This record gives sequence, C-alpha cells and structure tokens, in this order.
Amino acid sequence: MSFQAYLDAVEKKTGLTPRRLIEIAHERGFGPGTKAAPILTWLSEDYGLGRGHGMAIVHVITKGNSIGTKHVGTANSHSDAKDHLWLEGVATKPEGY
Repeated sequence: MSFQAYLDAVEKKTGLTPRRLIEIAHERGFGPGTKAAPILTWLSEDYGLGRGHGMAIVHVITKGNSIGTKHVGTANSHSDAKDHLWLEGVATKPEGY
C-alpha cells in the first residue's frame, strides 16, 4: 500500500481529511518534535486507528507532506507516484496521486 493510500484509508475510516487531522493535532499541541507514541495513542483512542495508519498521520503531523524519494516511482508495494502527499482529501485529489 502506498503512503498516499494509507492517508486515503484514514480519511475513509475517520471521515476527516489528513489536513483536518493535522489541524486537530496542532490544536492538541502535537507537531514537529512530538514523539509518535502520544499521537498514536490519541489516534487509536479517538478514531480507532491502528499503528500502520496512525504512523502515516504521525509522519504528516511531524514532518509535513514530503516523503523521501526512496519509494517514489519504484515497483515495490509501497511506491508513491510523487514525493509529496495530497492532504486535502480524496474528493479533491488530482489524478496521479
């Protein structure tokens, strides 16, 4: 599953876009420098997210929408088409993400 697919699945499960989850996280005091554990606990307790989907959200909360080029355009199962992620939601996602 690509990184973007994880974010899309989180939106489907929670009803919230990744951008909105980032906003809520910032309201709760989470952001760059926050360790994964408290964010994962919050996501699990409030939204029922498991570790894999939670870690995708942890990444965008703490590091933004950029991803390393290691998996971009590769043939492996975690390949993404772009080196940045679409956070505005599935309904507005341009083709090619």
